[in-house]
Order: sequence, then C-alpha cells, then structure tokens
Amino acid sequence: MSQKPNNSPDTVRVIACGMIAREILAIREQFGLNHIELKCLPAVYHHYPQKIAPSVDRAIVRAKAQGIKRIFVGYADCGTGGMLDRVCEKHGVERIEGPHCFSFYVGNNAFASKWDDDMTSFFMTDFLARHFEAFMVKPLGLDRHPELRDMYFGNYTKMIYLAQTDDPKLNANAERAAEFLGLAYERRFTAYGDLTPALQQAAATAL
Repeated sequence: MSQKPNNSPDTVRVIACGMIAREILAIREQFGLNHIELKCLPAVYHHYPQKIAPSVDRAIVRAKAQGIKRIFVGYADCGTGGMLDRVCEKHGVERIEGPHCFSFYVGNNAFASKWDDDMTSFFMTDFLARHFEAFMVKPLGLDRHPELRDMYFGNYTKMIYLAQTDDPKLNANAERAAEFLGLAYERRFTAYGDLTPALQQAAATAL
C-alpha cells in the first residue's frame, strides 16, 4: 500500500504497540487512510510496561526531528501507571483511550461495565492466539517448568478470547491455549472496537 512521504503535511505518524500492528494496517486499508504511517515499538513491551513511556517519548522526538507534524500514540495506558499520559501531555499528542488493548477492543465503556473488576478472566487477542507459544509460553518458562503454570494462572478460572477476526485457525489456537492453561474457554467477537474510531479521528485531524 502506498504511503505519502514523511514530510507530507497530512502524514500521521502512529507510534504503536507491535501487538496491534496488523489491526492498524487492516483499518488503514479498510478505510483508505493512506496518510497514516505506522511506526511500531516491540510487542514484548507488553511484558515490560516500564519501557513503554520512555520508548514512546524517544519515538515522538525522532518523528518531530524528521518533520512529522501529526503524531498519534497507538497505546492505551498498558500498565504504565499514567507515565504514558505524561509523555503525551509533554509533546501535545493524543493516545487511544483505555487502560489496555483488551478494553479498547471490547469498547472501553462496555469493558468497564462488564469486566473492569474481573480478576478471574485471562484475556486473549488475535495476536496472542497467533503467538501464544512464542509470546507467553517460552518467556514465562512454561515449556521448561510446567509447574509454574498454576503460579502464574492459578487465580484465573477462564480464558476469554476477544477475537478481532473470524479465523477458525486462531480460534483453535486460543482453545488449545486455554486447555494448556487449564482454563475454561469463551470466545467473543469484538472486531477492532474503539481502535477504529480512534484512528479515523486521528486521520481526520490531518486533512
């Protein structure tokens, strides 16, 4: 897909978590938001939220040095404890609303009313279903030390797969992951939730 050059006045640099890259590109294609330019930070920051705010800070500085005038942050708070909001405020940029991607995929209002205080559900997305072994099993050492499973997941009772797409393969992956973790399985189709209007709004301000 063609993109406008970095110095085009209507380019929007979206600095986003690598976990939602595929979804951002799908929304860009679906709605013809060709002036959105995606810059992804490592998805592994999901495990190290203390790295998100300083990394976004540096990415915004680089974008401005390259002449990018319009920047949007494709992260929710994501465990930064408000640090990301302080970075956004410092640079005068906005981010997608919500505490984490599970919330904005469901829709922040819907998530808050149903699951905001749910401590027994482990949430899965398309990304996690696609990369469960590489992103969850191996980093947590569950392949080498299966006894750690109950230490990490013993307080959960079920896995809720928040599906962005209707993909039988991903559904099967998620179901196997739930079985591996010893959790009941539930699937809910969310599509892209609040991510879609957030990107549309960010793109519209550039035109």
